[in-house]
Amino acid sequence: MTEYQNLSELAKRWSGAVRYDGTEPLRVIDEAPLRGAQMDELAYNSVFAKDEATRQGCRALIAAAAVATGAKPASIHDLYMARGRGEVHGFTVPAVNIRGMTYDVARAMFRVAKRMDASAMIFEIARSEIGYTFQRPGEYAPCILAAAVREGHRGPVFVQGDHFQVAVKKFNDPKAREAELQAIRDLIGEAIAAGFWNIDIDPSTLVDLSKATVEEQQRDNYELCAMYTKLIREKQPKGVTISVGGEIGEVGTKNSTPEEFTAFMEGYQKALGPGLTGISKMSVQSGTSHGGVPLPGGGVAQVKLDFSVLEQIGKVAREKYGMGGAVQHGASTLPAELFHHFPKVETAEIHLATEFQNIILDHKAFPEALRQKMNGWCHANCADEKKDGQSETQFIYKSRKKAWGPHKHELWTLAEKETILRDVEAKFEFLWKQLNVGGSRAVVEKYVKPTDYRPLVPAGMKI
Repeated sequence: MTEYQNLSELAKRWSGAVRYDGTEPLRVIDEAPLRGAQMDELAYNSVFAKDEATRQGCRALIAAAAVATGAKPASIHDLYMARGRGEVHGFTVPAVNIRGMTYDVARAMFRVAKRMDASAMIFEIARSEIGYTFQRPGEYAPCILAAAVREGHRGPVFVQGDHFQVAVKKFNDPKAREAELQAIRDLIGEAIAAGFWNIDIDPSTLVDLSKATVEEQQRDNYELCAMYTKLIREKQPKGVTISVGGEIGEVGTKNSTPEEFTAFMEGYQKALGPGLTGISKMSVQSGTSHGGVPLPGGGVAQVKLDFSVLEQIGKVAREKYGMGGAVQHGASTLPAELFHHFPKVETAEIHLATEFQNIILDHKAFPEALRQKMNGWCHANCADEKKDGQSETQFIYKSRKKAWGPHKHELWTLAEKETILRDVEAKFEFLWKQLNVGGSRAVVEKYVKPTDYRPLVPAGMKI
């Protein structure tokens, strides 16, 4: 893979495909390089070029080329509002957390979408994943847009900040609280600037079930969600209403109830005040856990998922508050035969992550030497996370997600990745069918209108 040494080399390499003079929007004069191996090269350099200015130049070129070819960052808010009005129904939007090999995994998603005429899908990354996968928003979003251009996608591209979560220990420490709240503020600003126009605020970690009333239990949650919603509305680009999500049930804890949802919404709306657009969806707990519960000898334990939670809360969300509905987290490791139930109960969105990681890292084509290296890294750096009685298999299963960042380049450049990604792509296709998002392009384009978005390009950069 050719590595660009500076902005001049970047400009020279792309002078036959695009024109940019520093004033007018970028013009594409030859789309072929954007749809071929030269885009692979550009995406690679947007992440791995040694020179910071060159990385930023690559990211700016990707964003500008995406807009010029019709693949624009977008908010799914208006689609969810249409769902709240009863104008949209019958499918569940998949939101996929991509922890590594981001450009190639996103390409697989776009290929499936193209075959199935689907556009209702979200690319997301959580606050915790941003840390351990070494992918800041300014890197992640261009990788998604590069994949969109490479696969010939035209239409909205939904990039989402998942679980912008408040750490309960820091919040409860008077000395650490403000720094923690500011960290979320800073992340919101960084994400919006990168094209994350869908953000899930998650102070659900602060829900205190020991308090006497449901309203008191949810108070810190809804007050912080309202505070961050106001900030998002201040920072969102002109003409964009960022889709904001809330959460009432921390994944892995007790199941959510309509009473909790109503208490949250009543308090949230008062805290938000009049004149501001609120959240478009609500994440709930229905019996799952992130990544599933690994068994000592391998595999994941069966769960008792309560679809009535999603159905009941989703109905209240739509009929009383005009929202898109309920969101399911921690679902990718569920049994395959369950997924068709989500659209049946009108689940608005479903978050999928660990199963794709499992397909990649457990694949028979994955190089054993790299697997052992990553496992060794987990033992050297995550040993304090191993619980009493936990088997080796369970420890590696729970900790290996943190090895993505330190091994990012090796994973990106795997010689075997095409073989592995065929199985990832097959899983996407299966899930898209179960979630009934095939043919969703028309309804997305009906409600999600393109914005007049012009990416920032580094000063002095000309091609």
